[in-house]
Amino acid sequence: MNSRQSKRYREAVKHLESGKCYRITEAVEVLAKMPKARFDESVELSMHLGVDPKQGEQMVRGSLRLPHGSGKNVRIAVFARGSAAEAAKAAGAQFVGFEDLLKRVSEGFTGFDVAIATPDAMQEVRKLGRVLGPRGLMPNPRTGTVTEDVAAAVAECQAGRVEFKMDKSANVHILIGKRSFSAEALQDNAVQAMEAVQKAKPAAAKGRYVESLSLSATVSPSIPLDASTFQRK
Repeated sequence: MNSRQSKRYREAVKHLESGKCYRITEAVEVLAKMPKARFDESVELSMHLGVDPKQGEQMVRGSLRLPHGSGKNVRIAVFARGSAAEAAKAAGAQFVGFEDLLKRVSEGFTGFDVAIATPDAMQEVRKLGRVLGPRGLMPNPRTGTVTEDVAAAVAECQAGRVEFKMDKSANVHILIGKRSFSAEALQDNAVQAMEAVQKAKPAAAKGRYVESLSLSATVSPSIPLDASTFQRK
């Protein structure tokens, strides 16, 4: 064990059984026993997929609505004009605009968690690819973030809608809640997240799809999960 690891982390590891892959119900119970930080940690579901991230047809991305929300205060940017911009503001989006917002983002501003755009705004928004792309913030019709009904999209994001996108190493990370959530809420959110990733499986993917899976909080060790336990009965 790394001697530089914190006392809290070393205490948390003691709750793990070496070599075991836990059912999601067991993993949530183990997480609850681990020492907590002084803040409400985020809980994340992480997985490594058996696909080739270099192949465009094997990209895995999507979105889902967590039944119990994410527990996160989502900062939303909306690229829109006219009535759509007004609707986005009324729905609670923190950053709304077009030319002004485009300029601000082109200069490096990325202080938001989700970007939404109307279809007619995308011609200009696409030019921000070098800023938005690497951060997974580019609006996309597949995730519902390119839409005429920006107010509905804003409401969904605030109600617990989260996006996921596979990285260059074929890993996916999905926020499923906070340590303060009940065990049932974390389990429900985890199952919903897993089902969303399964539905996003590319047709070109061959062999084992989910190669490894784990649950963790912000400053806790990862808890290995048995992917088969997520199957609906």
